[in-house]
Amino acid sequence: MLNLGILISGRGSNMEAILKAIKRKKIPINPAIVISNKSDARGLKIAQKLGVKTEVIESKGFKGNRWEYDQKIIAILKKNGVTPKNGLVCLAGFMRIVSPEFVKKYKNKIINIHPALLPAFPGLDAQKQAVEYGSKYSGVTVHFVDSGVDTGPIILQKVVKVENNDTEETLAKRILLKEHQAYPEAVQLFAEGKIKISGRKTKIS
Repeated sequence: MLNLGILISGRGSNMEAILKAIKRKKIPINPAIVISNKSDARGLKIAQKLGVKTEVIESKGFKGNRWEYDQKIIAILKKNGVTPKNGLVCLAGFMRIVSPEFVKKYKNKIINIHPALLPAFPGLDAQKQAVEYGSKYSGVTVHFVDSGVDTGPIILQKVVKVENNDTEETLAKRILLKEHQAYPEAVQLFAEGKIKISGRKTKIS
């Protein structure tokens, strides 16, 4: 069985959705470790409550570069069986950009979720961008992580209609509900070996 490592920085509501789906036996994967770059991340207590081991690698005040920091993350992942061969890494509100070296080591084994229909509105404040742009639809994208910002192959997307009176906050709330469906679904597809990558595209079997 594959081993799962989840990286968080805050409450980790997507982490919680994934872990609860695993607990309900929906996803055939072992939740091996949750790692946070902040010791006060609320998601740590949620993970512990759900019986998952946690570790903290504080990034605040870290003097090294991104790769030096990521090597510490990789050491913990490997110690818990989340290897490039037998693991999956999920970024769930992890507020750091992972280094190209980390991406290369775990090629097509790191996935992320973004609150927009990529390639529209990559980066920060995607919901705000969608409202200000006057988009009629936005949504959520689960994708593999590559060395760009939100540019990796797309696994799945879910659509959310943008209402005329939407604010960034109201749209973000509805998108978050879709995130909690989409992320566990994508992890399940990966764990069941149903995703094939061909160049920029993924094929779901």
